Amino acid sequence: MTAKTMRAMEARDFSIDALQLAQRPVPVARRGEILVRVKAASLNYRDLAILEQKYLPTLPLPYVPVSDACGEVVALGEEVTRFKVGDRVCPHYIQGWHDGMPTQEQRTRRTLGAPLTGMLQEYVAVPAEDAVLAPPHLSDAEASTLPIAALTAWSTLAEGGIKAGDSVLVQGTGGVALFALQFAKLAGASVVATSSSADKLARLKQLGADAVVNYRDNPDWQVAVREATHGRGVDIVIETGGSTLPKSLACTTFGGFVGVVGFVAGYEAAVPIRALIGPMVRVQGIAVGSRARFEAMNRAIERHRMKPVIDREFPLDKAADAFRRMKQGTHIGKIVITL
Repeated sequence: MTAKTMRAMEARDFSIDALQLAQRPVPVARRGEILVRVKAASLNYRDLAILEQKYLPTLPLPYVPVSDACGEVVALGEEVTRFKVGDRVCPHYIQGWHDGMPTQEQRTRRTLGAPLTGMLQEYVAVPAEDAVLAPPHLSDAEASTLPIAALTAWSTLAEGGIKAGDSVLVQGTGGVALFALQFAKLAGASVVATSSSADKLARLKQLGADAVVNYRDNPDWQVAVREATHGRGVDIVIETGGSTLPKSLACTTFGGFVGVVGFVAGYEAAVPIRALIGPMVRVQGIAVGSRARFEAMNRAIERHRMKPVIDREFPLDKAADAFRRMKQGTHIGKIVITL
């Protein structure tokens, strides 16, 4: 029997130090919904940006943060046939987006972790149509990393038309970059990876990167990336930095693709127009992916027995420490909070 109250981590203000454990009522699965016992949640840069009031600054307080999770279905609302009690599921980040393009309303108002409630609570009710089965070979912690980071990487490579023999640039050692590295290698592509430390570069090589570039030692790292591709440039860029877009364009091949997925290095970039027109580069903003694409990605993950890279796990009452680790930027892979 499900408890009537649950633990939840609330942000009482826009600050890591304002995170506090609270008791909230357990939600009820209404018609068409499933009640999920959350087992693990994983952090994305978006979660930190919201908590520090850099993104969605007018979000009402208090709120429960974090978008991504994996858990077990413990109750079904009326007319639910998509899942059964005991299934392990991941709620889909953009609720209502099943295939094709999302609506503007879904993109701006139907996202988990703000403005919809987040996953740092023991139970969450979501529409059955807005969740997917977790790959069975993954732990709860591993599966919790998939909804944003993995699906963003998968979607970017898909939109870029990845094929065997292509070259891909990934930036850093965050979740999106490492998933993109792994997916690109599964597709038969070569990968150039950038980072700022020898330890991180060594880990990137261990994960399959064909060439690595230290952007701290090489401020003009776009030159080194071109050299790593014998002057040709990369076919696909996973642009997680945001403000690094001009350098990414400079190392993209003729007719190449730049998927802009993040803004960890800054929100603005001065883009030379000739860098777009001359080499006919295609630049596209990527907003995660649809439920159908999530399910396709999970089939590939299961078939290849792929494992996400987890940096560290923290218990719910240490969620603030998890956010602090993300802010430090020393992590390699995903930071997970277990419930």
